[in-house]
Amino acid sequence: MSREPSVSTLESNNWPALPSADWQDSLATLHLWTQIVGKLRMVGSPWINHSWSVPLYVTSRGLGTGPIPYGGRLFEIDFDFIDHTLPIRASDGRSRTLALRPMSVAAFHGALFDALRALDIDLSIHPLPNELPDPIPFPEDTVHAFYNPDHVHALWQALVGCQRVFTEFRSRFIGKVSPVHFFWGSFDLAVTRFSGEGAPAHPGGIPHLPDAVTREAYSHEVSSCGFWPGNADAPDPIFYAYAYPTPDGFKDRPVSPEAAFWLDQLGEFALPYEAVRGASDPDAALMAFLQSTYEAAADLLGWDRAALERPAGYHPLG
Repeated sequence: MSREPSVSTLESNNWPALPSADWQDSLATLHLWTQIVGKLRMVGSPWINHSWSVPLYVTSRGLGTGPIPYGGRLFEIDFDFIDHTLPIRASDGRSRTLALRPMSVAAFHGALFDALRALDIDLSIHPLPNELPDPIPFPEDTVHAFYNPDHVHALWQALVGCQRVFTEFRSRFIGKVSPVHFFWGSFDLAVTRFSGEGAPAHPGGIPHLPDAVTREAYSHEVSSCGFWPGNADAPDPIFYAYAYPTPDGFKDRPVSPEAAFWLDQLGEFALPYEAVRGASDPDAALMAFLQSTYEAAADLLGWDRAALERPAGYHPLG
């Protein structure tokens, strides 16, 4: 039976309360499931600069891969966080659907690859998770097996709010700018602006992520921002913003809103999700954070802002 929320429910949940203290088991399992699906997109797609062929995308029902080439066909995989299913659809009209329910990563991995083989899709992925300490190979992971539909639905609703505001922020930049996309390695939604200038080689060192990938991602100056839902070690969801390279004086620049703060360990600004949710105008509070942290980075790095920006609400047709 379809779990279709009412319009009023969706409107009231634009910035839902997130169960930070309770949902870590669900997030840990979902993180690994998204890695499996994301790796399928990665191995099936031509490489696009800065890993843009790797992430998932927020959809009107959850997260999805978008079209993945396979032979003369396309296929796509979607996490549906309303019906809690995983539809797999191919351009020849064939499809399979898995139920999203409590199951181990190993069981999810097996069921997904069985469904792909039934569609005559034969792909293989590296079995170790990325960007996580002490990873367990997907086919052997019976530890992570928790799935609470309400927790996952709340995460998706928060991502919907982020997608709206991030897309508006993205529209105000006419230089090179990434899509708004969900990186399954770090488990965050991000959008990145580029000045066009080259950057020093990144030092790398991210666990279970090849340094060549990191260096290619940060080959040019960036101002990047995003949303991270937290983990067991740092359970409070945050928005973040950073620059690469980090300019001198960046951490001392005033940014908005007042609840924003500097994280020395990560070298980035952070804003608690709850500070946005509790604001009188959550969208405006988040936009102020995105804009003020970008301006701090762009000014200190000497970007040609007049050539790279356009006013809010611009449309060539008026």
